Amino acid sequence: MDKVLEIFGAIFGFLAVYFTIRQNIWCWFFGLIQVMLYCFVFYTSKLYSDMILHIIYVFLQVFGWYSWKYGGANKDELRITLLTKRILWIGLTIFISLLVGYFMQTRTDASCPYIDAFIMVASLVAQYLMIIKILESWLFWIAVDVVAIGVYAYKELYFTAVLYVLFLIMAIFGYFEWKKAYNQEFIYEN
Repeated sequence: MDKVLEIFGAIFGFLAVYFTIRQNIWCWFFGLIQVMLYCFVFYTSKLYSDMILHIIYVFLQVFGWYSWKYGGANKDELRITLLTKRILWIGLTIFISLLVGYFMQTRTDASCPYIDAFIMVASLVAQYLMIIKILESWLFWIAVDVVAIGVYAYKELYFTAVLYVLFLIMAIFGYFEWKKAYNQEFIYEN
């Protein structure tokens, strides 16, 4: 049953990222299904930080849909913008990852506590930045994907590891697609 949930989670995850690249609001619907399935997959794999992350994602999917639908000026569609205070975001991600990793190492039987914590924290940062349509959210996703591929292969979550290889490719593609869209919007406005 775990492998079936993992396969379906991977399919819905692929669809979620595909629609995110296209800036299509359906990404949040497919993402919601994916994160609910992966809550169970990560629980049975003892990747508790990832499980917690996916529980939080359930709520973020709803927030993301609302933000993309009504988060722009005059409650219209949200536009892509650039990240300010990059060093602060990176430093905060590393610091909180170390804190969560320490907690997971000392309080649970978590597998790969620090790496798993990084995946959780960096994913939350990337997801938040994506919800508010920050171009550099894709760079955070690229970092998450690179780390996650190794962890999921190590934990024998092979469908998930393959999914994250696809996510990595899609994140690179997504960055350039959003950058092109940002540049077109910027030129159009000026």
